[in-house]
Amino acid sequence: MSGWRRSTVASARPESATARTVVLDVPDWPGHLAGQHVDVRLTAEDGYTATRSYSIASTPDVGHVEITVERLADGEVSPYLVDEAQPGDQLEVRGPIGGWFVWRPEQAEPVLLVGGGSGVVPLMAVARQHAATGSTAPLRLVHSVRSPAALLYADELARLPGVEVTQVYTRTAPEGWDRPVGRLDAARLAAVAFGPDQRATSYVCGPTGFVETVADLLVTAGQDPARVRTERFGPSGGNR
Repeated sequence: MSGWRRSTVASARPESATARTVVLDVPDWPGHLAGQHVDVRLTAEDGYTATRSYSIASTPDVGHVEITVERLADGEVSPYLVDEAQPGDQLEVRGPIGGWFVWRPEQAEPVLLVGGGSGVVPLMAVARQHAATGSTAPLRLVHSVRSPAALLYADELARLPGVEVTQVYTRTAPEGWDRPVGRLDAARLAAVAFGPDQRATSYVCGPTGFVETVADLLVTAGQDPARVRTERFGPSGGNR
């Protein structure tokens, strides 16, 4: 990880009513791995600074950095990125950061991605790179959200080749949904997880409680703890 770089907002697009993808042009960007994140720093006119961490949603080969940000009601950075940032605006970024929660195309073992809410963002980078590189590693993605309105990337994920996608709705499901509504539990996870004998690598990202629960369920079901990689965020930890 190097020091701070000044980036320029190239474009932005909505992902949901409360989330937005911001595309950044970063001069001399060294490249990144799927699963890494960046720090974003905003500086007010009076010199006050606020820094938050955001997962990178884009693949390493696209020539820019995309972050998908969920607006937090009491946030200092996310409201600006979701509601105000416009092409041409500049902000500081530092990264890429992280070496454990990453996926590389040369990994041949099955991959299970489990995201809670905006925890799907780094998993999207994995799914995109998996498709872009033509990886033949079996890949399954589980996205747990409160309601259909909270889904991110649903249309794109449905089109990505080689990715099996499962949505879990904890509060409200779409009309005609034929599966139970509720939290991701042992039975639901077992229905989509690879068997322990397949030696899959699991990536779990989301709020701390969600990540701890899913990781415990995977280990209890016989998954190798060394193959369960986690990334978590708390109320003040940004939207990684």
